[in-house]
Amino acid sequence: MSERSPEQIRELLGSLYRAESARILATLIRLLGDFDLAEEAMHEAFAAALSVWPASGVPGQPRPWLISTARFKAIDALRRRARSDSSQEELARYLETQGSSAETPSEDDTFEDDRLRLIFTCCHPSLAPDARVALTLREVCGLTTEEIAKAFLTTPRTLAQRIVRAKAKIREIPIPYEVPTPQELPERLGAVLHVVYLVFNEGYSAASGAEVTRAELTGEAIRLGRLLAELQPEPEVLGLLGLMLLHESRRAARTSATAELILLENQDRALWNREQIAEGVALVEKAMISQRFGPYTLQAAIAAVHAEAESVALTDWRQIVALYDRLARIQPSPVVQLNRAVAVAMCDGPEAGLTLIDAILERGELADYYLAHSARADMYRRLGRTSEARSSYEKALALTQQEPERQFLQERIRQLD
Repeated sequence: MSERSPEQIRELLGSLYRAESARILATLIRLLGDFDLAEEAMHEAFAAALSVWPASGVPGQPRPWLISTARFKAIDALRRRARSDSSQEELARYLETQGSSAETPSEDDTFEDDRLRLIFTCCHPSLAPDARVALTLREVCGLTTEEIAKAFLTTPRTLAQRIVRAKAKIREIPIPYEVPTPQELPERLGAVLHVVYLVFNEGYSAASGAEVTRAELTGEAIRLGRLLAELQPEPEVLGLLGLMLLHESRRAARTSATAELILLENQDRALWNREQIAEGVALVEKAMISQRFGPYTLQAAIAAVHAEAESVALTDWRQIVALYDRLARIQPSPVVQLNRAVAVAMCDGPEAGLTLIDAILERGELADYYLAHSARADMYRRLGRTSEARSSYEKALALTQQEPERQFLQERIRQLD
């Protein structure tokens, strides 16, 4: 035990909460089998530490102390509930008889395994996609309900209801709190990666609002990606982490000082984060060498070509087209085809790109996707077809809800005039 002043202990507990609460909560969920009980018990343990440690001293291992204390707080809570529900008494007795090794784990591997179990539980395929995202941000990342609701432009009440329904479903099915078996891993890992990808995308290119990016969300997605890469270094995990780092490396150059959107071709590449680029490229190369990669790695490879080019003119657009061809074979989608069309235009001219974009829109695909109309407008603009460019820019403007995008499109229209 070490002696510290009450103020030092308060600061220590604040630091411990920020750094360790996610891991402590994950372990308590494993021990208690209940999200809400674990969260309540964890907060009570921190409150107990604030009361006890000034007199008794700080334990040599604060994290196991907090877990053990939280476990006993949960047992006490269950016994109080047992007055009206006898099953709670049975659960309390069961928890009390668990071995001491379970209540005070000291190995970091145990904690990290608990976090991995929690991620897979929150991202179980049986849960609705929006519930997976909300539950992961709340329970794994530690964001508040208000923070998540603000990021996804919904009310805290609506967001809280999603989380409550997800927790209820976990109890009812029940969804096991475990890492999938090797046979189950491919399907389950895909759901986890998709959630991380959605979180990053919302942060990197917000669906609406006054900001292009939301750094708190991209940061949380990258943190989750790093955790998964440490605990489950599969090629697609590395590919997704590389993709996020490569995109995030350009964040400082994507908007002006007045929050105006800056396209890739006009960005100051000196502002790009070279450390993130180097790390992202290395992850992509490692994933590609495995020959077991998928769509995240291919998207990351495309981002790496952009990141390593000195300018738009010096970008290897042929390689980008080839990578999009490969991506389209394993993950066919109109968005992939649209991005490929833009790359083709950079190789073969705007007429070639326009032909491909027109074909996508004529099939009825992406009719409500503002970037398709914006890309089409850009092809018309480069061809000098002003009236058609204006019409397409106006369609794009009517479809976007993000203020910097709207300002950019309005400026494009003004330039045509």
